[in-house]
Amino acid sequence: MAAKAAANAITYRSVASSMPAISGGRCRSSRTWNSVRLPRNRCCSSLRNNPADVDGSNSAAVVVAKDDKYGSKQIISLTARLYDYILSNVREPEIMRQLREETAAMRGSQMQVSPDQAQLLAMLVQLIGAQRCIEVGVYTGYSSLAVALVLPESGCLVACERDSKSLEVAKRFYEKAGVAHKVIVKHGMAADILRSLILNGEAGCYDFAFIDAEKRMNHEYFELLLQLVRVDGVIVIDNVLWHGKVADPLVSDAKTESIRNFNRRIMEDERVSISMVRSLSAFIFFLFDSYATTKRKYFDVKSFFVGYFDVKKLYNA
Repeated sequence: MAAKAAANAITYRSVASSMPAISGGRCRSSRTWNSVRLPRNRCCSSLRNNPADVDGSNSAAVVVAKDDKYGSKQIISLTARLYDYILSNVREPEIMRQLREETAAMRGSQMQVSPDQAQLLAMLVQLIGAQRCIEVGVYTGYSSLAVALVLPESGCLVACERDSKSLEVAKRFYEKAGVAHKVIVKHGMAADILRSLILNGEAGCYDFAFIDAEKRMNHEYFELLLQLVRVDGVIVIDNVLWHGKVADPLVSDAKTESIRNFNRRIMEDERVSISMVRSLSAFIFFLFDSYATTKRKYFDVKSFFVGYFDVKKLYNA
């Protein structure tokens, strides 16, 4: 699937994960090769003479640009071993571990964010000193619990979820973690809940928002949250890479197409400054004043968009 995601732009090579990063002219000269697996302690250039000399153990895909458009930076993809290493360096509170393990036995457990993703969300909340947050799509509450745990005692998280069964699990763990007083649970359709918050005069009152819900509703959620999140706030949108499907021209189902269209709209939206991050597969928006005061207040923003995982760059209009 990864190879499809980079069609016509980049190629994938596999390099033993224990090897140093590839460098030097002879390795760079191989950057247009097709995908192969390299044995431990072997240079990629060695395959010119021995293309069959490959080994599948401990391998990690390396993405290399075909031309100067993307430079010579090489990106290592996520192998099981590398991901285990990442998770071993996550500070996961015991209460979150318990929730994660209980959720793993439930239907739809794949919807839960991973510990490293939850840690990133919590860090973003801390970085901006967030007091009031919104989560669209709670499931069993793993990501919202991560956020609630780092909110100050006076903080507030509005948690929007339509599934009552999973929401009961979330509420139980909010209580168990001692953060239930920080969480306002909203059971229902997220778009309706967000509209009600706007009608209640809460536009511009929130610091942080996380969207992890129905993908075909992303654009509507985003527009509503642009009204609710204050200038200098942050909006994070999950699954914008959609398991790599958005880059595969052979995939054209309704959900994938809706995510592609949303990503394209954000790219072309002059109200937002963007960067896509592949680690979280999300967009992160840092909002700040930029437009003339003659425009409506909730459009008086320029936002910073981070898709899942690599680059964060904030720049003024």
